[in-house]
Amino acid sequence: MRRPIKNKHPRQPDQKFKSEAISRFINTVMLDGKKDTARKVVYDALDLLKKEDGVDPIEVFETAIRNVSPVMEVRSRRVGGANYQVPREVPQQRRTSLAYRWLINAARAKKGKPMAEKLANEILMAAKNEGEAIKKKDDMHRMADANKAFAHFAW
Repeated sequence: MRRPIKNKHPRQPDQKFKSEAISRFINTVMLDGKKDTARKVVYDALDLLKKEDGVDPIEVFETAIRNVSPVMEVRSRRVGGANYQVPREVPQQRRTSLAYRWLINAARAKKGKPMAEKLANEILMAAKNEGEAIKKKDDMHRMADANKAFAHFAW
């Protein structure tokens, strides 16, 4: 039997940029329900992008998300007593979720600077197709490419 279809709640755009993507990113940055702290971190990071490069921070952010979003991933599938890593296409919703998560984890992994600076730096590097988050995406694509012999198990 199939799973029931989940109702999607409409997202409220964020206060400053009126963007639903930024609102969702703020929610992903948030730890322990501290949304004001997360909002301040994200807004400070976007302000740093604007100050340093003089470019539109929303455009840089969207470019970074597009660059980090994976197209293929491997899912484990059990066939005849053996587990195979089967390459699958990533749904759009999961693509953006993974991109947000990888950007934030890459920024959190760095030490010594405030979170806003680390996040701004990671977004800027992702927009230029470099950095830890891009490396993570490339690793995932490499894994999917290495296992394309098992693509016939995807059904």
